[in-house]
Amino acid sequence: MEIQKVGVIGAGQMGNGIAHVMALAGYDVVLNDVSQQALDSALSVIHKNMARQVSKGKIAEEEMTAALARITPSLALADVGATDLVIEAATERETVKQAIFEDLLPHLQPHTILTSNTSSISITRLASRTDRPERFMGFHFMNPVPVMQLVELIRGIATDEETFAACQEVVARLGKTSASAEDFPAFIVNRILMPMINEAVYTLYEGVGSVKSIDESMKLGANHPMGPLELADFIGLDTCLAIMNVLHDGLADTKYRPCPLLTKYVEAGWLGRKTKRGFYDYRGETPVPTR
Repeated sequence: MEIQKVGVIGAGQMGNGIAHVMALAGYDVVLNDVSQQALDSALSVIHKNMARQVSKGKIAEEEMTAALARITPSLALADVGATDLVIEAATERETVKQAIFEDLLPHLQPHTILTSNTSSISITRLASRTDRPERFMGFHFMNPVPVMQLVELIRGIATDEETFAACQEVVARLGKTSASAEDFPAFIVNRILMPMINEAVYTLYEGVGSVKSIDESMKLGANHPMGPLELADFIGLDTCLAIMNVLHDGLADTKYRPCPLLTKYVEAGWLGRKTKRGFYDYRGETPVPTR
């Protein structure tokens, strides 16, 4: 089946990035959110990010103008139903995602493919709450979406081959690379990445190293572009904790136990860059380690 119109639910950091790349690739996009402020902010961010691409010579000014014209913001979930492919990019909470799909079902076309940008929640379980588990899969973009080249495609137990092939085609049209992952907790990237971040937090918790020494060690000793604690702040400590809990609950292995210090930071509301404090304090001109 040919996909021409894409619905994106959630206009946050991931949602606006997905709308950005979809519109640039020539898809008509309906960007939905429950908040007008979130939609206005998303359109402003998309415009700013595309303008940066123009200034760097990555896209032409006409491409930006045409892409922005393809994005239709909407507060009505029903508007998303008229699309060929839906990508849900709401908060990483299963109850929220289930409620969205439930509200969306009456408005969908028979052929519409449903996907979730979840970074860790069971695709099979999400699909089972809809009327089309065979046309449901995980469509996991990396952050920041316009920059990162990988998309994880996750089949649930019922996902059919046609749905998988259609989503693979979309990823190729975006100029990105797809990796096929099985539907196990946290899939591939986060299954490997999050325990590393959690182990870095344990290293801090146990006093083996400071925030600065841990991050510098991994940047200079393992050639990582960002240190694990710096990366955790970028992702959001609440998201890191949520994924560790999914791994711990889903695989019942103590090696996935979230570090108590990570839990403490989240309880304090120190979630990283988005709240100006995490393993670093971002309220000044340069980030300062908080430990």
